[in-house]
Amino acid sequence: MYNFSGKEYPCCSSLTMGIIGGKWKTPILYYLMNETLRYNELRKKMPTVTERTLSLQLKSLTDDGIIKRKVYYSKPPLKVEYSLTDFGKTLLPVIQHIADWGAVVSERKIK
Repeated sequence: MYNFSGKEYPCCSSLTMGIIGGKWKTPILYYLMNETLRYNELRKKMPTVTERTLSLQLKSLTDDGIIKRKVYYSKPPLKVEYSLTDFGKTLLPVIQHIADWGAVVSERKIK
């Protein structure tokens, strides 16, 4: 058994998918690979995600230490930015391979 953030996983691949799996976590990580983004910038890149779902996924990734949330209090309105942590950056090769595979599959004609 593998343990992470108080949860048990039967194998290392299920642990990985437990952290980055689901419909929205991988796209969030993909868009944060090369830049820091504000909440609304992420929303624009993923127009079909609901606000609630995006908020929950960002919170989950933050709680797992994959992304960091930086709040700027200096001027109203409040500004919040999201970026990968050093731990999150260790996922870059995985996310890039997932993206590359998806590009190959999207070009392939399935009969």
